[in-house]
Amino acid sequence: MLNALGVVTTVVVGLMVGVEFCVAFIMSRILNALPEDSGQLGHAHGGRMLGRLMPFWYIGSLVLSAIWAVAGWDHHGARLVVAAAGLLIVSVVMSILLLVPINNRNRTWTPENRPADWKEQLNRWERYHYLRVAVIIAAFALLASALV
Repeated sequence: MLNALGVVTTVVVGLMVGVEFCVAFIMSRILNALPEDSGQLGHAHGGRMLGRLMPFWYIGSLVLSAIWAVAGWDHHGARLVVAAAGLLIVSVVMSILLLVPINNRNRTWTPENRPADWKEQLNRWERYHYLRVAVIIAAFALLASALV
């Protein structure tokens, strides 16, 4: 049962990493290359869509990691799982403090109501997102290592 929990947790976190990696290195570049206001509208729509889904995925990943850490406390790899859970906590805190406030503003923007510094705000969000992606990749690597 513990092995199944470890595999499920690692897959859930791995899928989350894949989505966030895609947002950072593929979708942002595609949206930023669109003409005129299309990119900004795409960012706003993506913020609305993923803004509803990702909190559950981040918290769910953290909860699964915590359950795995507690259930496997006396097993090989427990320290790796605890470290991964710690990194997932960091990613949640980063999200709440740094990324969500920008995303909450961005998802309401239209070409008519966006602020003058909207591009700077999106660039700031992307920089924070790159850092968050690095944190969750490290968490995923620790979870994968704990399976061995």
